[in-house]
This record gives sequence, C-alpha cells and structure tokens, in this order.
Amino acid sequence: MSPDIGVGPEATWGPPEVLAHVAEMVPFWQGELERVLAIPESAPLPRFGRTAEDPLRIGVIARDRSLPAHELLARIEAGLDRLVLRLGQLTPREGERRAVHATRGERSLLEFIDRFLVTHLEEHARQLDDLLRQPG
Repeated sequence: MSPDIGVGPEATWGPPEVLAHVAEMVPFWQGELERVLAIPESAPLPRFGRTAEDPLRIGVIARDRSLPAHELLARIEAGLDRLVLRLGQLTPREGERRAVHATRGERSLLEFIDRFLVTHLEEHARQLDDLLRQPG
C-alpha cells in the first residue's frame, strides 16, 4: 500500500489504492448524474462532482484499500453493470442537461460522463496494467 494517498498524484498509488478508487468512483459519479437529473430543468445550474481533495473520497480510498482485491473487483463489476444499465436508459435530452464542476466549469452530463467515467476508467485500467507489469 502507498504510504500517503492524500491529494498527491494518483500515479503514486499501488493496485490497492487504484482498485479502491475505481470501486468508489463509479457509484459516486452515477449518484451525481442522478442528483442532477432529479433537479428541475428550470432551476439554476447545479454543482456537479468533486475534486481530488475531497475528504470523503480520500477517506473511502484509505479505508477500502485494505479490502481483498476480489471484494473490490466485485464492487467494481456491480457498479459498472448498474452504470451501463442506467446509461442505456439515458435520453438525449437528459444527456444534454448542464451542470457546473468546480474546476472544469459548465458542461453537459454526457461530457462529464466521458471525462469522469469513460476516460478516467481507461486511465486507471492502463495504470493498473503498468503497475502489474512492474517486476517484484
């Protein structure tokens, strides 16, 4: 396990931290999606997401990185199954709903999904692959 998971670069994480993060991030971002969709379109643009400094995010990763890999993988699989099902139900109008992120500004939900789920999951898949290829 990495000695410090704080707000430093995720690149210093080992497999336990990466798996714990992926296991918590999928349901987090789906929750953000559902929260925005539940707000009336006539309301002011809602805030969306979090930043790497979020204390709850850091706390969950710190706690869950000690879980067995098979448990984290099961959580990831369940979260992805649920997410894929929900995204398949998303209407074009819902995908175009707008929200505001603290650092990325105003975007559509589809843009947020692409960045915070699709692209970020791809980044962590490559990161895990690289970590597992390292000798020792």
